[in-house]
Amino acid sequence: MANESGLEFEKDLVELEKRIEELKQFTDHREMNMGGELKQMEERAQNLRENIYSRLTPWQIVQLSRHPKRPHTLDYIREIFDNFKEMHGDRAFIDDRALVGGATWLNGKPVVVIGTQKGKDTKENIACNFGLPLPEGYRKALRLMKFAEKFQIPVVTFVDTSGAYPGLEGEERGVAEAIARNLREMSSLRTPIIVVVIGEGGSGGALGIGVGDQVLMLSNAMYTVITPEGCAAILWKDRAEAPRASEILKITAPHLKKLGVIDEIIEEPLGGAHREPALMIERVRERLSEHIQRLSKVPIKKLLDQRYQKYRGIGFLTEIAATETSGQSPTAPQAPADESTDTPAPPTSADAEN
Repeated sequence: MANESGLEFEKDLVELEKRIEELKQFTDHREMNMGGELKQMEERAQNLRENIYSRLTPWQIVQLSRHPKRPHTLDYIREIFDNFKEMHGDRAFIDDRALVGGATWLNGKPVVVIGTQKGKDTKENIACNFGLPLPEGYRKALRLMKFAEKFQIPVVTFVDTSGAYPGLEGEERGVAEAIARNLREMSSLRTPIIVVVIGEGGSGGALGIGVGDQVLMLSNAMYTVITPEGCAAILWKDRAEAPRASEILKITAPHLKKLGVIDEIIEEPLGGAHREPALMIERVRERLSEHIQRLSKVPIKKLLDQRYQKYRGIGFLTEIAATETSGQSPTAPQAPADESTDTPAPPTSADAEN
């Protein structure tokens, strides 16, 4: 299928796919047999897809993670779960449309599902604040998680946001406190939690619903403490250096799997989740079904112990002695001077007079 919203690195492929579509329409209209030509063009397109998507750079993955045609949280909820009942509001202020959630069913068992929601066009993005949650969104999420804990229902969260809303309203109403409270409560929530990073996973905005027993990540998603543009603006005072920043931030799924930040990578269809959304959603459904079934059998105390150890064990350090990097021979430490023999006595008044 031709991708009309092609990214810069997909330019040649998009053009070829467009020509294939035009040729198909032309031959259908004229009742002509051009199967041989079509087959050659389709083989060429397939080879080009494999060549492009088998060696994506981190910056290209960032672009794919932000593709407006990717399936978003509500797409997954509608296709994976049954009888979803959305719950609104934080019982204190407003209902944040950037963070949705409610009670639903998966394979005949109750589940609470929560996720950050982006739009596919400008109108939808305005309605959901471009997927940037306000404090009320995180408080709504916590209300739903506490509901799940009370009735021993597994929690599934979908992460797809560049971060929490950075405006004055968020600061006035305590967005940092709301995220910090969620981190604390999720770390000890007495029910299974499964997190799926489906697009962008940015900063504390993602972490506010990102603590779980299993963290899954789509292969063309990203998960990062700061956007590449934000990092570039800080380090080099130039947001155009974002591709360079994406290289050093280690924000792609393989890097994060190696560091222990995520537990599993869900492979996307060739070209990205937006090319075959139904297939992508089905793959997520399969992984969720398996993990929910497995985690539901784990005793709560053991589940919490494993969750604690999981987050204690994230990342690793390699210590290198200074002598290894400088090439100098190590110097033995100096022993402190013996005060009885080496430390001079303080001056006396007689010394001053002399």
